[in-house]
Amino acid sequence: MNPEAIAWLNQFTDHTLEDRQRLALVYLRHNEQMTNGDYRRLNHVDSVTANRELRGLVQAGLIEQNSTRRWAYYTLNVPSAVQVPSPSQTDEEKVLGYLRDRGFIKRADCQQLLGISAVQARYILQKMI
Repeated sequence: MNPEAIAWLNQFTDHTLEDRQRLALVYLRHNEQMTNGDYRRLNHVDSVTANRELRGLVQAGLIEQNSTRRWAYYTLNVPSAVQVPSPSQTDEEKVLGYLRDRGFIKRADCQQLLGISAVQARYILQKMI
């Protein structure tokens, strides 16, 4: 598995998943659907094990079963995009972004941008100079 797939799987840490189930989720992330046969071939397990582990993923709400019996197939029930939390910006980074956009910043602009007092805004700007 590549680092992007591992990062995507990390959003499911609150679920107790087998390694084979994680592999199936990554498979479904890149393919539209999966059958019991696909799961068996991917994980080298028998039909009973495949059914049990796929049912576990359905019960966890991670995949959805479509159709029944011989024609059953499974689709991903969660977003396939990697959801990486964006790091919060420091006050200095916010001020620098403002400067890049406008070319200058006044103390009042800094105060409003950061939601701080005039004294705090002056301190940050003097520190950055």
